[in-house]
Amino acid sequence: MGLPERIIMVLKSNLNAIVSAAEDPEKILEQLIFDMQEDLVQLRQAVAHAIAALKIQEQKYNQSTAQAQEWESRAMLAIQKGDDDLAKEALSRKKTHVESANTLKAGLQLQTVQVELLKKNLTAIEGKITEAKTKKELLKVRLQTSKSQEKLNNILGSVNTNSAEATFVRMEEKVLKAEALVGATAELNADELASKFAQLESGSDIDDELAALKAKLMIVSSPSQVALPPSDNT
Repeated sequence: MGLPERIIMVLKSNLNAIVSAAEDPEKILEQLIFDMQEDLVQLRQAVAHAIAALKIQEQKYNQSTAQAQEWESRAMLAIQKGDDDLAKEALSRKKTHVESANTLKAGLQLQTVQVELLKKNLTAIEGKITEAKTKKELLKVRLQTSKSQEKLNNILGSVNTNSAEATFVRMEEKVLKAEALVGATAELNADELASKFAQLESGSDIDDELAALKAKLMIVSSPSQVALPPSDNT
């Protein structure tokens, strides 16, 4: 099993189990991501070595190709000079470099495919690490939320709701009684004040009537109190 497949398998097999584990999920995820990043470093080094080897292979291929072309030019020069034996020797050297170039080309093609595969795996692992970090943050938030909810549930569980409700009902009754008492007092005060004014108004009518009767009596009694003229018996 390759390194990328191993990391992906570990990630998939652990993410679901971590949440229900007895250990701290956040710490376990952090360790998992740390291990993945360590593997990523090794994979990057492997990719770097593969690319370096590919470049060396390319250089060797280019050198063999250039040398084959050079020996072909020398063979043409020997032919122009009428030296067929030297031309054959040059062509023999050319053949050796052509065969070497062909071998290097086949290996170069295979190595290029391997490097491209390593690059894709590297990109995939980087994406998995980014995904793992995102999931870790989401799980962290969910874990904090669950802890907060657990605390709230514990608080709510410790409260006697029946007793609290009965207390509220009792307090509400007291408030209603107090409000009723204030209303009754205000009503009594208003009735007493009205009664006093009614008495004042009633007393005023009686006084007026009493004064009127006195005046009437004075008028009636006035003729009897007039002085009589002196008699003529003198």
